[in-house]
Amino acid sequence: MKIAVPKETRPGERRVALVPDSCKQLIQMGYELSIERGSGSLAFFEDDAYRKVQATVESDPAALLRSADLVAQVNPPAVGEGRNEVGWLKPGAVWLGSLMPLRNLDVVRALAARRVSAFSTDAIPRISRAQSMDTLTSMSNIVGYKGVLLAAAELTKYFPMLTTAAGMVLPAKVFVVGAAVAGLQAIATARRLGASVTATDVRPEVKEQIQSVGARYVGIELEESASAGGGYARELSDADRARQRELLAEQCAVSDVVITTALIGGVFAPKLISADIVASMRPGSIVVDLAADGGGNCELSQPGRVVEANGVRILAPLNLPATVPTDASLLFSRNLLAFLKAFTKEGAFQLDFADEIQQGAIITHDGAVVHVPTRDALQRSGA
Repeated sequence: MKIAVPKETRPGERRVALVPDSCKQLIQMGYELSIERGSGSLAFFEDDAYRKVQATVESDPAALLRSADLVAQVNPPAVGEGRNEVGWLKPGAVWLGSLMPLRNLDVVRALAARRVSAFSTDAIPRISRAQSMDTLTSMSNIVGYKGVLLAAAELTKYFPMLTTAAGMVLPAKVFVVGAAVAGLQAIATARRLGASVTATDVRPEVKEQIQSVGARYVGIELEESASAGGGYARELSDADRARQRELLAEQCAVSDVVITTALIGGVFAPKLISADIVASMRPGSIVVDLAADGGGNCELSQPGRVVEANGVRILAPLNLPATVPTDASLLFSRNLLAFLKAFTKEGAFQLDFADEIQQGAIITHDGAVVHVPTRDALQRSGA
């Protein structure tokens, strides 16, 4: 069975889906493995490193994909004119990567029409057996880490408390909104840099997790549960949303840095930080909107840009894992390897929709969209 790794073409992307060490293990398992020339070079995994583990390096992406039984990618495959990766896939092929199906409905439609069995690693259920396969978690760790470093680089103050001959400098006050993986990593990184950290989440059950990584928890008493299961949050009621706005306004006004990480269902970003809240912040403060890929938590965020309002700088970085391409590729590759190992028999990937992991991660199969949330979103869009 042949696995193909095409070069990532999304602007700014530097990761590769499989690194040489993972390719070596897959080849030892009985797979044939080919990569597109230069696929790993931006992450400093050169073509010769793939050749050394007996992977084939090919220069024609169309031929590469047409011959593949399974395709591994970081980002959704391209559709449309020019590099039509979905059109190059052969019917019945398996696609594996971070599809983010609710954000990429056009790609989902194309994959279904091509009769591709597409697995989205960001939809893998958050159960113990699947932790090693979950790309959303491994990439979110990077997002939280890099977000804090961006804030520290932009802030006009030190993060830590320092005692110098010129006197004492107090620690920066950091407020983290959302305590899923990215939020918890942001808290931990800010604390390691010496900041005073406060954090909130609409799920009160994460209070102990927030405190365990060194932050002070603040929250509201909810009238309705905000947990959507699987470590995700759902939208709040109108009454709870109003009380949350009051809390956010209070904390943002006294913070030097606000880092937002909130996503509904792990996909879309609710607007939490209004223009009025930004206006109440001290000049020189920083907002780092780590939910920019999902639309952004701050009303004033412009995804991919840095803007300033009333002396407050608002950063909305996109695709932060690509800024740490070597380790991000290594972790992403290990996630895919773990998934393939779990379902490989006699050198071939086995479809098994009775398995909880495959059942949760499969998006399209046999010409249909089988992932219920994605199917519902397509119906709402009229597609």
